[in-house]
Amino acid sequence: MIKVSNLNKAFGGLRAVDDLSFEGERNRITSIIGPNGAGKSTAFNLIAGTLPPDSGTVTLDGRDITGMAPYVLAGLGVARSFQITNLFFGLSVKENVRLACQSLVKRSRYLTRIDRLAPPLARAQELLAEFGLLEQADELVGNLSHGDQRRVEIALCMALDPKLLMLDEPTQGMSPSETAEIDVLIKSLAGRVTVLLIEHDIDLVMSLSDHVVVMHQGQKLFEGAPSAVSASPAVRQAYLGYDDAAA
Repeated sequence: MIKVSNLNKAFGGLRAVDDLSFEGERNRITSIIGPNGAGKSTAFNLIAGTLPPDSGTVTLDGRDITGMAPYVLAGLGVARSFQITNLFFGLSVKENVRLACQSLVKRSRYLTRIDRLAPPLARAQELLAEFGLLEQADELVGNLSHGDQRRVEIALCMALDPKLLMLDEPTQGMSPSETAEIDVLIKSLAGRVTVLLIEHDIDLVMSLSDHVVVMHQGQKLFEGAPSAVSASPAVRQAYLGYDDAAA
């Protein structure tokens, strides 16, 4: 579904992403992990169109999407969340989700009265039910817990009917119980959408990922199944801080 080939990005003398290549299989969960400063967020932004790469390519379903603007990618089926929750905090949960659903309406209908946009309203109601948000539908998003705000954000992403769902540290700042809920939620999406995930919670990564890409100093250090990643001496030394040779 998503293929990254020889991707490069430098900021002055710093090579933030250095010849990165990997593939994310259709309807599977691929996680990118690595120490702080490994280049994960830069790689994510290159794939999502937030930053232009210096060289290399990104393809979606065989189509070259390298350097396309985020709004163009959204129309092609790429949806992403951010490290910092990005919502309309002064609007209700239902209004946030409805706006995301309404974004798929053709431009010729943008001046149609909201109460006549039956399909977006119906789709919003379906998403509220699916994501367990019906009880909070009329609450302001700004009044929700951090975990529920993350749930709303993922619902907004799914409102775009994406092929590729990109989640940037979805459990950041969450309690263990909230993290467990997001774990279940992301797993429930597998099979319907391809997930590309950045996450620092190693236990979560190993629990839900089908494939893991490990970055270190801008480069791909290792990739494979979670079990292979956990067993890799290079990963244990660079990321987990464990030196097998000294053990």
